[in-house]
Amino acid sequence: MTKSRALREARQTLRRLRDLHPDAHCELEHDGPFQLLVATVLSAQSTDVAVNAVTPALFRRFGTPERLARADQPTLETLIGRLGMFRQKAKNLIGMAKALCAEHAGTVPASLDALVALPGVGRKTANVVLGVAFGAAEGVVVDTHVQRLSQRLGWTKQTTPEKIEADLMKAFPRESWDILSHTLIFHGRRVCTARSPACSGCGVSDVCPSAFRAEGVGRKPPRARSTSA
Repeated sequence: MTKSRALREARQTLRRLRDLHPDAHCELEHDGPFQLLVATVLSAQSTDVAVNAVTPALFRRFGTPERLARADQPTLETLIGRLGMFRQKAKNLIGMAKALCAEHAGTVPASLDALVALPGVGRKTANVVLGVAFGAAEGVVVDTHVQRLSQRLGWTKQTTPEKIEADLMKAFPRESWDILSHTLIFHGRRVCTARSPACSGCGVSDVCPSAFRAEGVGRKPPRARSTSA
């Protein structure tokens, strides 16, 4: 399978992947747009499992923008301290909540421009909220799984999230953008892992240009070891 053919057949391949993972969905536990926004901000460089472990206590104490805006940072840091970059995340969450109260009457906005203007909210987070909470995706969420799989499947030659997203938006219709990322994430976690991808058990290996040599595709190069004494 050539990469050019793989790209031409990308929509059919996505349908097959969706059949393989009919349960694909956002695994961040939340109730409503605000909780999803908070959880997604917390998920940067952290697993969904780790985020889901801290959000119940967090939401019990600071479950609304108004309450979170009044939180003191040390208390918030204690609640999310097991996550990476917890100090910066705590600062961003308080700033985000204050902005929601001051500029949006405590309501999560349903537009990309308004979301990315909030402290700690980038395009990836905004795309998650728009697609999952509002069913109105304005782009494709590109995390490490989506980046790796879209490269292995021959859907992009790009290496940065922004350019990969642009390629995926061209290759797939808007109505597929949200489920596309969830499906690739599930396949990346279950089958097409970064190390030792299970090509022999993959349901789309016949249309994957990287099949049986995928481990070297879509991964960051190893860091060079220091030779200093």
